[in-house]
Order: sequence, then structure tokens, then C-alpha cells
Amino acid sequence: MEQLIENKLITADKAFSEWKKVPFEDRQKLIAKAAGILKNNSEKFGKIITTEMNKPILQSIAEVEKSALMMNYYADAENILKPEKVDSEYTYSEIHYVPKGVILGVMPWNFPFWQVLRFAIPAILAGNTVVLKHASICFGSGNAIEDVFLEAGFPKGIFQNLEVGHKEVKEILEHDAIKGVSLTGSGKAGGEVASIAGLNIKKSLLELGGSDAFIVLDDADLDKAAKVGAQARLQNCGQTCVAAKRFIIDEKIEDTFLPKFIEEYKKFVPGDPMSKDTKITGMARPDLADDLEKQFQKALENGAEIIIPLERISDIEFKPGLIRVKEGNPILQEELFGPLGMVMIAKNDQKALQMANDIPFGLSNSVWTADKDRQLFFIENLESGTININRMTSSDPRFPFGGTKASGYGTELSLLALKEFVTAKTIVGN
Repeated sequence: MEQLIENKLITADKAFSEWKKVPFEDRQKLIAKAAGILKNNSEKFGKIITTEMNKPILQSIAEVEKSALMMNYYADAENILKPEKVDSEYTYSEIHYVPKGVILGVMPWNFPFWQVLRFAIPAILAGNTVVLKHASICFGSGNAIEDVFLEAGFPKGIFQNLEVGHKEVKEILEHDAIKGVSLTGSGKAGGEVASIAGLNIKKSLLELGGSDAFIVLDDADLDKAAKVGAQARLQNCGQTCVAAKRFIIDEKIEDTFLPKFIEEYKKFVPGDPMSKDTKITGMARPDLADDLEKQFQKALENGAEIIIPLERISDIEFKPGLIRVKEGNPILQEELFGPLGMVMIAKNDQKALQMANDIPFGLSNSVWTADKDRQLFFIENLESGTININRMTSSDPRFPFGGTKASGYGTELSLLALKEFVTAKTIVGN
């Protein structure tokens, strides 16, 4: 391990020994200051995001502002980590929540501020310190976030960005200073990191991929579903784990809904990422565009039909595509990370549910129906971490975020996230 990285891990460990003693409310005050810095400089930080990974500038600014909103949520949050008294016959009868130490974050490029801070803020508020291994194209974002912590007055070592590649993750995770890891990324990366953590008896949290269903039933508001559906698939150029990827449509409204959906879909035309009028740009890297093109061809070779062709217009840009896919197509078992959507037709609610659940993933689904009984049917039976009713998927600081099945385990956001990287220590006796 490079001496620079070794020194940063030692710094994080030393910082933890003092940070864990800082009162919860004092940690919150620093988080509020950091949130203010983000909010007041959202355009500056947004330009860093757009420059690094090509997101439309308005979406980048919105990402920074959402990060500040989340931080303010935790700055005002109830302290659920106070010692809990338990009724018993003992004099000492308490549960104490003890932070674990230095937590490694392995974070992706698609939301380079939001994903990092969504993990880091509750971990730090709980008394841990954080080191970040960011995506290689987002080192500027990682350094900018570290600067925000320092400017807000956090002690040195509470949050540090490590400019390392994926090959260094194993050695860092095995280091004695590291006590846990949170990864947002692919299933392959998640499995590898979780294996290393498990072998070293360290806590892991995984937020992995998805292939979320956007289910439109015959009593839905079709105009709204069409408009929101296009945004749900194509926001951030479709490079979102919780993007709507499979549009499961009741056969009774196929001829009515599809034209509306196609019309909205075609409004997304690639443009200049720095223009505030742009709704969609190119993908983050050429190799990612290559992968999406291969998946498109694989889907067609296995019987998918083109509704709107996926048309590549540069090394990273596509005119967004839409394909009709039938059950059994192997592409349904993969995540499409880019501007390509899949349409499936269901003959009834039971079939729509079966189609939605018949994948390895379980992140977040969306159901469009005005009927309360139908809503309840899907709420009770969809296999995913979140169910959205008549809205697109979006994470909210107030609510737990996480998946099931191959979409990972553990909770980000909400008060529950404060307990992800703590040990519940029992105190009992006379």
C-alpha cells in the first residue's frame, strides 16, 4: 500500500478516537454548516459533476441541492442513538449504540455527490469517520466533497477522499483501521467487496443494480403516466439504479397508452450538457455506450421488437430507444444502464405482478392505478425495497432506501441509516 494511503487511513483512525466523543448535537451543527456550503455553491459543484460524467447541468445542480436537503434532514434529526433503558430486574439495563470506526465508501460515478453523501452523512453523524474510494472519473467530486467538510469545520480525517483504482480496494478493506464498507455499484463489484469484507469479519452495506418495473393499469392517469414514465427512464441518460426500465402495460390500454408514451419519449433529444435547456446528454463513457449497444443487439437476437430504434449518434450519445420484449428474453435478467427502455404487455394484474417479480433484482417499482384494492395488491406482493404509487421512483431522506434480492442489503437514508455502522452494546447487571 502506498504510504500516502496508509497515512490517510491512520489519520482517519486517530480522528475517530476523538470524533466518537463529540456530542451528537455538535456533529449536527457541523453537518448543517456543510449543507449551507453545498447549497450556496450548487452551481459550482454542479459544473464539476457535469464536467466529469456528462450529466445535464440542471440535473447536476439539483443533485447538489438534494444532497444539501438530505444533510439538513440529518442536522435536525432525532438522536435515536442515545442509550436506551430496558425494563428489567437489573440495576444496569441499557442498550448503547457504539460507532464502529473508519468506514470505507466505494461509490459510483452516476450521482457523484449524492451517492457519497447519502452514505457518509449518517455514518459520520453516528460517530464514524469515512474514507472514500470514488469512481476514477469522479476524483474531482471526491476532492470537492472533502473540501466542503474541512471548510465547514470538521476535524481533519473525518472525511477523506482516496485517489485509488478498484485494484486497491481489497488491500484498503483488509487494513486493520477499516471496520466496515458501503458500496453502491454493480452486482459483480458488490459480490467481490462483500466477499472481502466477510472474510475479514467486517460489516458491509450494498446498494446494487435494479431493473425496476413501471406498471400502468387500465384505470391510471395515462397522460401523467406517459410523461412521468419517459422522465423515469431517461433522467440522467437512464444511468440510474432506480430508473424505470421495464414498462409493464395492461393490454386493455396498449393502443391508448403507447402512443402517448412514445410521444413523450421522443422529446428527449441529446444536447449540450452545459445548457440549462438540455434534458438528456450522452453517457458517461464510451465503453458504457458500447455495453448498452451490445445489450440492445442481444435483446433483438432473442426476439425483441423495435418500437423506437436505439440510434447511436456519437461515441457516447444515443437517440433513446424503446423495445417490446416478451417473457423469456434473457435481456430481462440484466440491468440496462442507459437510454433504452423495455415494454411488456400484461393481460391482467396477476400477470403484471408475475412479470415484475420475475427478475433477479428488487430495488424499487412504480404502480399506476386509481383503485385502492389494486394498489394494495401490488404493495403486498411486489418484491422490492420500495413501492411507488402513481409516481416515479426517487429517494427521499425521510424514507429508508435499499433493495432486496440481487439489489443488495442494508439501509441508506431515514433514521434507520444511523444504526447501520454502530454496534448495539448491551449493559446488564447489578
